[in-house]
Amino acid sequence: MTNLTPVLVQFAEGFVGYVEELPGANIQGATVEECRENLSEAIALVLGAHEELKDQR
Repeated sequence: MTNLTPVLVQFAEGFVGYVEELPGANIQGATVEECRENLSEAIALVLGAHEELKDQR
């Protein structure tokens, strides 16, 4: 399995995050924990979409 690199950036209003190796996995949250949860969900959704597209070929 490939290692993924999560990146979280803090702003005054909270955090934004993304995964360097997975375009489309972008999130935001009020806390680091919320960002981690949101990022896990975003990763699952993006990978699921990739699987669906692969199955359509």
